[in-house]
Amino acid sequence: MSEAEGGSEEASRTAAESQERPPAAAAEKQKEKARVSRTSMILWHAHQNDVAAVRKLLEEDRSLVHARDYDNRTPLHVASLHGLIDVAKCLLDYGADVNAQDRWKNTPLADAEGAKKHSMIELLKSYGGLSFGQNGSHFEPKPVPPPLPNKCDWEIDPAELDFSSSSIIGKGSFGEIIKASWRGTPVAIKRILPSLSDDRLVIQDFRHEVNLLVKLRHPNIVQFLGAVTEKKPLMFITEYLRGGDLHQHLKDKGSLSPSIAVNFALDIARGMAYLHNEPNVIIHRDLKPRNILLVNSSADHLKVGDFGLSKLIKVQNSHDVYKMTGETGSYRYMAPEVFKHRKYDKKVDVFSFGMILYEMLEGDPPLASYEPYEAAKLVADGQRPSFRSKGFIPELRELTDECWAPDMNRRPTFLEILKRLEKIKDSLQNDHHWNIFNT
Repeated sequence: MSEAEGGSEEASRTAAESQERPPAAAAEKQKEKARVSRTSMILWHAHQNDVAAVRKLLEEDRSLVHARDYDNRTPLHVASLHGLIDVAKCLLDYGADVNAQDRWKNTPLADAEGAKKHSMIELLKSYGGLSFGQNGSHFEPKPVPPPLPNKCDWEIDPAELDFSSSSIIGKGSFGEIIKASWRGTPVAIKRILPSLSDDRLVIQDFRHEVNLLVKLRHPNIVQFLGAVTEKKPLMFITEYLRGGDLHQHLKDKGSLSPSIAVNFALDIARGMAYLHNEPNVIIHRDLKPRNILLVNSSADHLKVGDFGLSKLIKVQNSHDVYKMTGETGSYRYMAPEVFKHRKYDKKVDVFSFGMILYEMLEGDPPLASYEPYEAAKLVADGQRPSFRSKGFIPELRELTDECWAPDMNRRPTFLEILKRLEKIKDSLQNDHHWNIFNT
């Protein structure tokens, strides 16, 4: 056999072997092509609401539940946007990430909210779905992280807290408020119940409140002193105010004189005007007498507290409104737009302030003869508490009526409220001096 014939035979054999065993690069390319094809298929079948095809693909390759398209969207994003419940349940059963974020940082729940797919919203929430993204969900802006000082400035060693003569001064669903001592100073400590120390949502709410409190500095806001975040139980520590809360004060004293009511209202409005300062607005969302504290037994100074339900938002436009959680806060002081699950803004706090002003002047909670939920329902239907006390003056009644106006755009801002209250205070003082002169 000639050299040429031998070379030809060798080449033929090499080519045959090459066909039997493709090079690694070729095999990898084939594998990648198949993967892209399967990714396209599961996204397509999810979009077509073909549950059987989606399940078959996942049975063959479970990792496809995490498939992504060019916009980084998962099959669960597709199902959520179109409200395809059965496909979504299948994907979740196979371990889909309920909080996966796409190219715009939106979660499946953000897409479902944007498309108003209410059944899908409930399903995703039941699996721990959160609504956030680059700009929040389609309805709700992403909370603005407050500028935090170094953690070492406010992290407290629990060994510094003295509970030897402590007393419980308040209780809630997730924890208790304790009067104790820190470095020899009386303090109020909000302590998460040990049974909930590992609850993800409770921890999330705790850290949210700490992050808000760290940022706040104002004479009419309860002062944050520090927190225990690295050891259990989780705790945050604020100043202790000896006067108790406004709810108990009104229960003990009854209706307040117009002059005292105005002074109280001024303190509340100063604290709220600070919280509502743009562009980083903090909406309290649970303004009520129990969350307004008296500095001392003389009741000469008030502070706004309890920011567990507060929402920090970035205001792009002074007329922006947001779709935040409906029925958030306490029913008796709740604005109608919150009760009805409609879009709302910082004016919900103004509504609550109007209810508190009424209670200070009347001595009884608004619509006291009704249960809280029934009271909120009546208010949402347009009813308002009636003035009975002879102590109120027309200017205060007019201000109260404006604060609880059904149209939130007609309610004054807290800066406007402060100006009105200052004028009322001056007129009350002038009237008082004039009466003395005449006697």
